[in-house]
Amino acid sequence: MKKIVYILLLLIILIAIIYQSNMMKLIPYYNQINQQRVPLTLNQQPSSQADAHFVGSAKCVECHDENHKSWSHSRHPKMIQDLVKNPSVVVADFSKLPNDANFALKDAIYSVGGKFKQRFMMRKDINGSEDYILGNYQWNVQTQKWQGFKPWKYWYKDAYPHANEELPTSRACDGCHFSGFMSKEKRVESGIACESCHGPASKHIADPKSKVYIASLSDPVRQNEVCLQCHMRNRDIRLKDQNISEIYGDARDYPFGYEAGKSLSKYKLVAPFVLGQETKEFYANGMGKKNRMQGNEFVHSIKAKHGITCINCHDPHTLEPTAEKNSGNTLCMKCHSFGSPIGPHQSSLEKHTKHKADSTGSLCVECHMPKVGKHTGKSPITVRTHSFGFVTPKETLAYKMPKETNACYACHKEGTNEHRDMKTLQNDLESWGMIGWDKR
Repeated sequence: MKKIVYILLLLIILIAIIYQSNMMKLIPYYNQINQQRVPLTLNQQPSSQADAHFVGSAKCVECHDENHKSWSHSRHPKMIQDLVKNPSVVVADFSKLPNDANFALKDAIYSVGGKFKQRFMMRKDINGSEDYILGNYQWNVQTQKWQGFKPWKYWYKDAYPHANEELPTSRACDGCHFSGFMSKEKRVESGIACESCHGPASKHIADPKSKVYIASLSDPVRQNEVCLQCHMRNRDIRLKDQNISEIYGDARDYPFGYEAGKSLSKYKLVAPFVLGQETKEFYANGMGKKNRMQGNEFVHSIKAKHGITCINCHDPHTLEPTAEKNSGNTLCMKCHSFGSPIGPHQSSLEKHTKHKADSTGSLCVECHMPKVGKHTGKSPITVRTHSFGFVTPKETLAYKMPKETNACYACHKEGTNEHRDMKTLQNDLESWGMIGWDKR
């Protein structure tokens, strides 16, 4: 009898160890996801930053060399680049610039972007203040072609004259692309630099004991706001109680006045979306049609609702993993490994995906972050969703989304060796038992 008891105890201990080993993976996130939420309207910026000013990242490198080095190699500091200082950053082919372009390379002072598209800024002061306008053509890096660009065609189409020469970048681009401009209307530094995420650092530079905002110490919702200040499409906050005609000529495409740690909800009105209604920015299921909509999608995801944040997946300084530096399944499997309480609940990758382990169909991002958006209207669909749910072929058709946005069809579309139509793909999922009644 004693022998049986000992065996049972050993089995219980063994089961506990196995269970605990899987739970261990969640321990680093336990405090984060169980943290008490603070009000969205609470100002979390250190009081010492209230009257501080922006100093530029060159001051930060003196003490934060490693973080500065990592950041300097990321895309953030390259979102606005000075063409006079560094003409090599031009990726556009100006020998192909159309004859009706309102600019030439010699006129451009700054470039905007360069990874997916590149736009060019020309100096045009307004009321004696330094300002710029955007060229009427942009270079599509993905298609290697120039295409017409009319910034007033976006949400502020009723807030500005329909001419590039009349829409200043100080109202459209500079808040997100120049450090310091969003709150102080001063172009302290080109690109997204340290103080864009940590707030003005003049007092911290003078006395390191004087703190700057550190997002990772905030609750998950407020932590994400640092990223959402730019990675969530918005409307001018004044439109809550004014109409567009009342802010004509001054509408902003960024949360004017915001600094890291402040309440973003006081400065940003989120782009409107109603489930089931398609807009120029959203499909009817809430997935984004464009770039820079990670936040619009993410805040509705189960990850965000459970307290997961942007920097749980992206290094805040290197930004990795990125599209061109994807870590495969490694990142996802840190939490979602086999045997984990949060799945997958099958015993192997092939049983979970119904695809070979080394195939595209077994990559987490291909099913849970399919490509649904475009960087421009003429770009290929390459922007991955951050909603993390799985959209079935039937849903894709119901929401009238392009078939290519469906994770299954993206691999099995016409012209491929394993082409299947949407109905067959839907039937496959149902035969595998991968669809519940709510997804039929």
